[in-house]
Amino acid sequence: MKRFTMAAAFAVLAAPAFADGHASTQGDAVAGEEQFNRQCVACHVVQDASGEVLAGRNAKTGPNLYGIAGRTIGSVDGFRYGDSIVDVGKADGVWTEETFVGYVQDPTGWLRATLEDRRARGKMAYQVRDESQAYDLYAYLSTFGEEEAEATN
Repeated sequence: MKRFTMAAAFAVLAAPAFADGHASTQGDAVAGEEQFNRQCVACHVVQDASGEVLAGRNAKTGPNLYGIAGRTIGSVDGFRYGDSIVDVGKADGVWTEETFVGYVQDPTGWLRATLEDRRARGKMAYQVRDESQAYDLYAYLSTFGEEEAEATN
């Protein structure tokens, strides 16, 4: 568990280095699209700033995943996050491949380790069981919003 805590802490601290919108990933975006359509669409949508739904079914249970790569954790305007994930964002936590994969595999466990608070809780109950699928999901989701990220750099 100590090794996981160290890895999670490093990922959060190193996150600003990846915040330029250039997501490096070891996943497969094509496989990630398939996984998104199986595992994520019930709760999440990928919707751009103009309101166009690019993936999903306009679900509102979870936050919009558009532009997740490099975004501050817990920062989608108008979404009601749990306190723990907001606290990670306030501590400069950014969605990187490492933070995303760790979070989606065990949301509450990841939050507890990252915040070093055994009472931290996540609202996301679903867990992506297969690590390679989590990497694939990140590869897919990181393709959305790249143009805007590149335009602002």
